[in-house]
Formats: sequence, structure tokens, C-alpha cells
Amino acid sequence: MTGIVNTAQAEAWNGYEGEHWASHADRYDAVNSGFNGYLLDRAGPDDRVLDIGCGNGQLTRLAAARARSATGVDLSGPMLATARERAAEVPNVTFEQGDVQVHPFAEGGFDLAVSRFGVMFFADPVAAFANVRRALRPSGRLAFLCMTALAGTDLGRVFGALAAYLPQPTGPDGSGPTSFADPARTTGVLTEAGFEDVACTHVEADQVWGHDVPDAARFIGDWGPVRHHLGLVDDATAAQAREALRAALTPFAGPDAVRLRGTAWLVTGRRS
Repeated sequence: MTGIVNTAQAEAWNGYEGEHWASHADRYDAVNSGFNGYLLDRAGPDDRVLDIGCGNGQLTRLAAARARSATGVDLSGPMLATARERAAEVPNVTFEQGDVQVHPFAEGGFDLAVSRFGVMFFADPVAAFANVRRALRPSGRLAFLCMTALAGTDLGRVFGALAAYLPQPTGPDGSGPTSFADPARTTGVLTEAGFEDVACTHVEADQVWGHDVPDAARFIGDWGPVRHHLGLVDDATAAQAREALRAALTPFAGPDAVRLRGTAWLVTGRRS
């Protein structure tokens, strides 16, 4: 792997977090794949697509089916192993392990950069997006999905039920998964990084978290940030938190799955 500046994230995504996502690739795709169309609709047959934070590679493979080629880049060795295995018979897909903030992309090597919830954890987001800009041809396009604020959302309701027992998965300053929840901040970062015509559009999609409430609660409880915080409290408090999680998920249970209505910002721009 090339140089790394985001060492904390590299440790997480090459440790438990990355291993959990790799071993539950289909589960995470069930959560996030409803948003794929917002990004794939922007790929044309002549495009060279860069997938930022590609993870297990579902979006990369789907982009390759619509474009000239697709390249996925991620910090996580475990997820890239899954991505390469699943794309073994896709001729126009490649995967690279690296830190997007400093990865040595060929200048102007891509027409379109996309990301499905893979841009929220950069150590220096301006530097990272400036590097992505350099990788795009003049007037190359950027389109990514990021989380909205949790307040008022189905996921916020679920995590809110844990608040009496565990810290929330985002920092008080909006860091972590919701670091780009404020469109004004997002626009400022991208503008400083050299992008123009930046727009943030609110989009929604169904997210499948499990086939029933116990299944969904186990899955969320094993998600890295929740698992970490469960390990910081005593057994009785952890048990109360898990019960609160099950209760919060119950209203979202249907005959075949637990579905939450997911919300995201679709952020677009182009290289100046």
C-alpha cells in the first residue's frame, strides 16, 4: 500500500471494522444499495470511473457495467480481498489499496469520481478532495453520497434509543459518519479543494437491516462503533442498551425484513 496519513482509519479498516464489513458484504450492501442509482445514473459508456472508499466493491462492479472502466480505492485489505474475488470475471475493473488523501493517482486519469458513503473519515478532507480533483480530467465530475444529520431520521430514532446507555456514534462536533451532514461545510470543503458548481441534494432510499428484529439488532450491535461503546459499559448496561435497540427496531419490522428509510446528501461538483 502507498503512503498513509489517516493512520487511525487504516488501523480500523484493516482490523475488526474492515473484517466485519468484508464478512458481511451482502448485509452492508442491503443497507446501502438502494442509493446506488443516484451515482450510477451519472456514469456514461466512455467514462473512466474512480470509486472512492470502494469497500467490498459492489458500486465499482456496477459502474464498470455502464462505463469504459472502473477503479476502486480503499484503505481496507479485507474488503479489497472481497472486492477482487467478486469482480474476478469483470475485465474492466481494478482495485488499489491506498489512502485517497495521498494516493498517487495519474493526473487527469478519470472522468467521474463517485463514492457511496466512503468520504466521511478523511484526516484532511480538503487535501483529500484536492487529490481527487487532480485525478479528474478538466471538467471531470464528482458525485458522492454522505450521511445527513441523524435528528429526525429513522436511524436517528434507533440510535436515540441507545443514548441513555451509550454515546452516539458521531462526535459532538459532527465528526465521524456525519462529518459532511452540513451542506454549507461540504460546499466550503469542496470549493477550497478546487471544485465548482457544488450542489447538495437530499435523497432517500429503503435500507434493509435484517430479516427480523433480533437479526437486525445483532447486526447493528456488532457494527464497529456500537460494539466499541458496548464494550465500555458494564454487562447490565450493555444488556439494557441491546433491549432498547430491539424495542426501537420493532416498529420498522415487516413480514420479511426490518427496513428503515435512509436519508443522504447527494453531493455533486466538477473540477474547475
